[in-house]
Amino acid sequence: MHNQEPIPDVLAHVAANLRRLRRERGLSQIALAEASGISRRLIIGVESGEANVSLASLDKLANALEVGFVDLVTEPGRTGPHIDTVAWCGAPGSAARLLSAVPARAEAQLWIWELAPGDRYLAEPDPPGWHEMIFVIKGTLTVKTESATTILGANDFTVFSTSQSYSYHNDGPDPVRFVKNVVN
Repeated sequence: MHNQEPIPDVLAHVAANLRRLRRERGLSQIALAEASGISRRLIIGVESGEANVSLASLDKLANALEVGFVDLVTEPGRTGPHIDTVAWCGAPGSAARLLSAVPARAEAQLWIWELAPGDRYLAEPDPPGWHEMIFVIKGTLTVKTESATTILGANDFTVFSTSQSYSYHNDGPDPVRFVKNVVN
């Protein structure tokens, strides 16, 4: 949800869901800020639909509210596993679309990503217990973690713990498209 012009639908979903969930739990914006480590100013901006927020910050807000990330980005009132919401945009031609989520120990997410040539996504570490499973559909994806660099071509996959800094890179001349499962 950051790095390019805001995506109005998902920002509206996040604004409505964050405000509703915070109120349902009887939390003030100050209390949510303290519980999540996110500034009150950003929370106010997100709830008004005017601020763009990182995926990592959404995870922190979801954890503080004791809900899943999906509960914040899904269209209010939507039921079932089909989500299909753009949740991140990078350079033109790069986007992450959250397709689906199902319960796991805590949560599992299914994403489809596209990275334009030369683009990258830098991620902050998740809490212990989170993992990603990546399957490349087309192009060449480089996945860098603190312990390894893995280059994946079409029909290759990798699985790694996300409790470390990691990133995706498209160093090639063609777009890369991959499926990502996030599991806890």
